[in-house]
Amino acid sequence: MPLVEWDEIRPLLVCPRCRADLETGPGGLHCTDSACAHHSPAAFPLVDHRPVLVDFERSVVTRDSVTPFAGRADARQGADRLPVPLRHLVKPPNRVAARNLDLLLRALPGPAPRLLVVGGATVGNGVGALYRNPDVRVIGFDIVTSPVTQFVADAHRIPLRSASVDAVLVQAVLEHVLDPASVVAEIHRVLKDGGLVYAETPFLQQVHAGAHDFTRYTASGHRYLFRRFEEIASGPVAGPGTQLLWSVDHLVRGLTGNALAGRVARTGLFWLRGLDRLVAPDFALDGASALFFLGSRREREMSPGEIIGYYRGAQSAR
Repeated sequence: MPLVEWDEIRPLLVCPRCRADLETGPGGLHCTDSACAHHSPAAFPLVDHRPVLVDFERSVVTRDSVTPFAGRADARQGADRLPVPLRHLVKPPNRVAARNLDLLLRALPGPAPRLLVVGGATVGNGVGALYRNPDVRVIGFDIVTSPVTQFVADAHRIPLRSASVDAVLVQAVLEHVLDPASVVAEIHRVLKDGGLVYAETPFLQQVHAGAHDFTRYTASGHRYLFRRFEEIASGPVAGPGTQLLWSVDHLVRGLTGNALAGRVARTGLFWLRGLDRLVAPDFALDGASALFFLGSRREREMSPGEIIGYYRGAQSAR
């Protein structure tokens, strides 16, 4: 697994509040700026031998929520706990992500580009090839510790130097942050000029992370979120058939008060997902379960007029 070694990551790290350099102290890292609140020794402690680079006063992440990986309950949730054949009925392999990741990897500059995974506590559905590619140096972080992350951070203040990575992967994360525009601005900042971003974000999905689920995007809204990027590709990750499965699942949950009953109903109607292939592309955009965006960093920002002209769905402007 081509995770970047700590000796290479350490010079890239900065204070999440003031972006000054960091120093190593007896109990962890701290900011070198004496005027910064994080200048005190061990301002950023270690958990699981990973620095916790979070500005807790300005984050929904709390100190108590960052616990050792081994001490937490099984990190696998829902479909991930099922046997593989049944898991693929409930949560099939994400072929759209796999195809787009291949596009991204082939477009990366060489040699040994750095790719940052935002919210990478687990290997995302369809992106496993990234972690098997020996030519890519992967940096991962999340708000919890994980065997596939090197530090803990809040994506609103990514503790990396500007223009320090060649690509960013942010899959099924932006719905879980308070201010997605700020997170995308941070992604833009840490990317090198022309750097690539691949994002997947829900459109028509029910709440799936309780108090940590905040936002949904239409195709146009998702594009405007990445308005300082040149589009390479975009579209549905999953269409109206998959969206219908989500609705059936949550309807049954609501009627029975039982999440397991919803998952059983969803599994029994797995064939609805196949209807995605029969829906015309313009209708699929208007009724997608989730959307993707693959783009390259630029300085020019898309204008409000451009986003109105961008619409490609089935509802023509009147």
